[in-house]
Amino acid sequence: MPEENKPFNVTRRTVIASATFVPLAALTAAAQAPQTVLSPGQLKTLEAFIDRLVPKDENGPGAVECGAGTYIDRALAGALAAEKGTFLGGLAGVDTLARATHNAAFADLAPEVRDELLTTMDNGSASGFPNARPFFNRVRRLTLEGMFSDPYYGGNKNFAGWDLIRYPGPRLAVAPEDQKMSAPPKPYRRSAYSAGAK
Repeated sequence: MPEENKPFNVTRRTVIASATFVPLAALTAAAQAPQTVLSPGQLKTLEAFIDRLVPKDENGPGAVECGAGTYIDRALAGALAAEKGTFLGGLAGVDTLARATHNAAFADLAPEVRDELLTTMDNGSASGFPNARPFFNRVRRLTLEGMFSDPYYGGNKNFAGWDLIRYPGPRLAVAPEDQKMSAPPKPYRRSAYSAGAK
């Protein structure tokens, strides 16, 4: 039977037993030293992109201030490593589009010109960039994840995203006074994954 057609049988006992062999020090070291993949130039392009998706305004911080770029960079080094090549190609495509239409790097364009180019990507009319729309949608999705996910993953810096949507944070238990609808809940400001994170 070919390897890809073999049944995948894992019991609960196997999973629990194998989990005990993961050294805590390795997990702690991985959490303390997050990996990244974007070069400074690629990160500059990404931040110029996400800054136009969710710009800072009178209502609060934007995607850059919330650390969405950091979230995306770390995700590409970890859980989304399979997307790394496609994503980097998309960032290069954004810069190529900017240079072809405005003779400058995307990050060096005025905000309204960046908006114009992103609109062409979103509506599928970006000349010479066939995968512009799927790339635009992927960056938008990851930007929102980076703004509002648990800060443990690198985004939602200083809980700015949660503050923006008035999400008080995860809690294991809620006291009766915290359940009253007459007052907004007090922010908990802790990551669900890191007891020491604030």
